[in-house]
Amino acid sequence: MPPPERRGQRTLFDPGPPGGGEPAAQAPLAARMRPRTLGEFEGQEAAVGPDTALMRAVAAGEMPSLILWGPPGCGKTTLAGLLAQAWGARLVALSAVSAGVADVRRVVEEARAGARRGERTVLFLDEIHRFSRAQQDAILPHVENGVIRLVGATTENPSFEVNGALLSRCLVVRLAPLAPEAVARIVRRALEDDERGLGGRGIELTPEGERALVEAAAGDARVALGALEVAAAIAARGVDGRRRIGRAEVGAALMRRLPRHDRAGDAHYDTISAFIKSVRGSDADAAVYWLARLLEAGEDPLFVARRLVLLAAEDVGLADPSALPLAQAAYAATHAIGMPEAYLPLAEATLYLALAPKSNSAYTAYSRAREAALARPDEPVPLHLRNAPTALMRAAGYGQGYRYAHDEPDGVAPQRHLPEALADEVFYRPGGRGAEAALGERWRELRRRLREQAPPAGGARREDEGTHG
Repeated sequence: MPPPERRGQRTLFDPGPPGGGEPAAQAPLAARMRPRTLGEFEGQEAAVGPDTALMRAVAAGEMPSLILWGPPGCGKTTLAGLLAQAWGARLVALSAVSAGVADVRRVVEEARAGARRGERTVLFLDEIHRFSRAQQDAILPHVENGVIRLVGATTENPSFEVNGALLSRCLVVRLAPLAPEAVARIVRRALEDDERGLGGRGIELTPEGERALVEAAAGDARVALGALEVAAAIAARGVDGRRRIGRAEVGAALMRRLPRHDRAGDAHYDTISAFIKSVRGSDADAAVYWLARLLEAGEDPLFVARRLVLLAAEDVGLADPSALPLAQAAYAATHAIGMPEAYLPLAEATLYLALAPKSNSAYTAYSRAREAALARPDEPVPLHLRNAPTALMRAAGYGQGYRYAHDEPDGVAPQRHLPEALADEVFYRPGGRGAEAALGERWRELRRRLREQAPPAGGARREDEGTHG
């Protein structure tokens, strides 16, 4: 007999395992329509196709420990059950949200007892990224000695969220959002299935309704089936007694669906990356679209405002020096008024930065200077630039020969300001766009004048002082 349920633990699936008994009639449609065999598992050919490493192992009667990485609704839980079934193993599922190390230890003890009877155990740990490093370490020895096979499911990048030692002992299987065609097939199967689905109930999904349903699901089979079930319940019967589900019924079933986004996981980083790269790429339409995706999904508007300040400094830079104060003003306005109105200054700043000429010369200049500073951190400050507040310092040559720029007729004192060993280094490479084109001309003239009476200390002048756009 299987052990009783404990906190955070369930045996097989609720309701019913794939291929193991019939799901309860009152269960949601998405649960009833879980695939019962690997042959029914839809839309993940790249992960579980016949030539993949995972399926070759299954065909050979093996079951590796796995990390299933993918978005919600792509089939991670279902695949874990199907693989355990194919291996002839008992599947015990834990959620890292509610379970702890003590629950894992109980599963391991039950697995040891089962192994003496010739039974196999697969531990399915949902949301494994919620386990701390120490909790993950507690699983490692049991994976190493083969007492259990681990299948960890995560929506987050396992490279960042799973301990390296545990990750190295698992096959990482990436599951993608289901393609629209796969979602459509799942929906049609549910409509046709008389036993588990909605078949035989006089329900018809119009082509427009199907397109709306598939589009709203965004690759999530659970969303598609859940909305289909609600739409079927609210659809009015026609004169022929059939319930027809169109775009209106799908919209009513879904109410309002937020874009797929969260403030801590991969979707957060992917969306903000798209936003940044659209602004940098001068695509105003894409930039404001990704801004809307971020804000409508509940992103902190001050986080977006901070990114705009950084974009102004890093990617617009000296090509339009007014971009940075404008971005700072957008940040201040966002802080002052908050959402929902803060979208206005954020949209204004986003569009301005996207349309502005671009230069990353401040970023690249600092990067070169930082590299030189780290490579040669002990280069002495030239004596003429040193402060000389005491007679002893003046006697040692501190400040000797320093020319005060404001005393020069044109405000430029031709003298060296870099350490002697770096005298001919060029860190700033002016861009040729926008306001920086004029700054570049002044930079070249100033370099010439600063060297008029101070020839290079160590050889000929470098030849790479031109414009770099």
